[in-house]
Amino acid sequence: MFNLGKFLFKSLTILTLSFASILLPKIGLGAEDIAFNYGILEFSVSIESLEKYVNTGEIESDLGLLANFLTEKQLTDLKSLLIVKADLTPVAVAQFFYSSQGETILERLGQIVQTPAHQHGFYAIRSALILASADQEGLTLLNILKKFPLPRIKINSAIGFDFMDQLSNLIKDTQESLNLIETQFQQNIQAEMPIDFQLLPDIRQKGGYNFEKETITLKNFSFNNNIKVDLYFPQLVEKEPLPLIIISHGLGSDRQTFAYLAEHFASYGWIVAIPEHPGSNSQQLQDLLMGADHDLISTGELIERPLAIKALLNQLEQDYAPEINFDQVGFLGQSLGAYTGLNLVGSSLNFNLLKEQCPSANHLLNLSLLLQCRLLESPRITMNLQDSRIKAIVAINPLTSLIFGEQNLNKVTIPTMFVAGTSDPITPAITEQIIPFSWLGSKEKYLMILKKGTHFSTLAKVEGNVSFPQETVGPDPAIAQEYLKVITLAFFNSYGRNKPQYNYYLTSRYAQYLSQDLMPLLLVKNYSISE
Repeated sequence: MFNLGKFLFKSLTILTLSFASILLPKIGLGAEDIAFNYGILEFSVSIESLEKYVNTGEIESDLGLLANFLTEKQLTDLKSLLIVKADLTPVAVAQFFYSSQGETILERLGQIVQTPAHQHGFYAIRSALILASADQEGLTLLNILKKFPLPRIKINSAIGFDFMDQLSNLIKDTQESLNLIETQFQQNIQAEMPIDFQLLPDIRQKGGYNFEKETITLKNFSFNNNIKVDLYFPQLVEKEPLPLIIISHGLGSDRQTFAYLAEHFASYGWIVAIPEHPGSNSQQLQDLLMGADHDLISTGELIERPLAIKALLNQLEQDYAPEINFDQVGFLGQSLGAYTGLNLVGSSLNFNLLKEQCPSANHLLNLSLLLQCRLLESPRITMNLQDSRIKAIVAINPLTSLIFGEQNLNKVTIPTMFVAGTSDPITPAITEQIIPFSWLGSKEKYLMILKKGTHFSTLAKVEGNVSFPQETVGPDPAIAQEYLKVITLAFFNSYGRNKPQYNYYLTSRYAQYLSQDLMPLLLVKNYSISE
């Protein structure tokens, strides 16, 4: 079985190291050991013993004390975790950990990792991260420990064990929910009519339409007149209004990230519009890493995004009315783009829930809370952001739990598909998709699960954009991207164009037919967490 706990720990380590300001002067000190307390007992493990274990596999007596609390597999996982390397510059590392999101992570970590005087480890951890990234050995957990600017690292075991308990419960709840989904998936397969899918059109292949692409600028939107939009137009012999899909990228992505989807949709007769969100795109992330900006997303971006989509629809209606059928509009978004879409289809922002939950929320277990709680820094707006022109939505890795909550997600009543990756530490499947899926008010809703899929599995690699380590993208992103092309096309054709023949592709049997061992696929309809 895939070890979700191991992946979450690895991904959390890599991702907290994978971002970004100022190279600190090198400090001559380095930690010699790590001190743990267990009840009234306290013991220490030397950094030298950890390094020896990594290099030779030999367990010294001090490490043996820690090993007594670990299984053999956990020890093996520890070795892997100690040497996973993130190839980042000290400037990039410092930039991120001087941002508000980076400092929030340090604040949480510093409660567990402390100084010899039991003081908060915030500054020491940040220093160690930057120094390790500047060192020839590179940014590994082992090197971060070696660069800790004090002779001893104290672990607050009470808080650490509480964190481990929370992580253990998250893993347990996720696995239990996956077991229930798997059961329903198998029951569906038994109940559904047998079909020879080889006799149906293979919608994994390109459709019958050629298309042209043009880029426009969103006019007169707020203070920002630099929003570019790529439009994909199928070429028809006889002109008729065509349906429209809007694609909204996530944080750190851009218009090219989902070009592969746009091209697939256009080849089946959809006009596709992909706007660039300049306050949260790849350039914004690059600016952070290079010191030209101080935050992951610009102030007010969580409000600007849905307003930009409404402005785009207005402009398309004004400039392309004869070419677009505005009774057939679909929306697809990933991560922050999925949030954008859910906000547009009826799920209003839940400021009260955020205000209540954010102070105690554990951002280390759910990194999307760094962005969800950022909404509290935005102006509280009372306007209705819902846009009734959108008739169906696909939300990939959406962040939902606090920014919307159960009460507001229940207001989403149009056909909806959630896409979740079981190995996603950014928007964990159980808290951000599986449970919230049951809150949706839609009568037609689908839950698509990519087993072993991550937050980045559906993103195409784009030259010039920030690259993430292999550990964070999953076994083979090409598999996830093929699943997404096929299932979302069938969904939009069924519910956006009223083509019921595409319902055959929205069955558990078809998902089983598509599924590959490297990243198994599950698809269920109207699943409830209470089942």
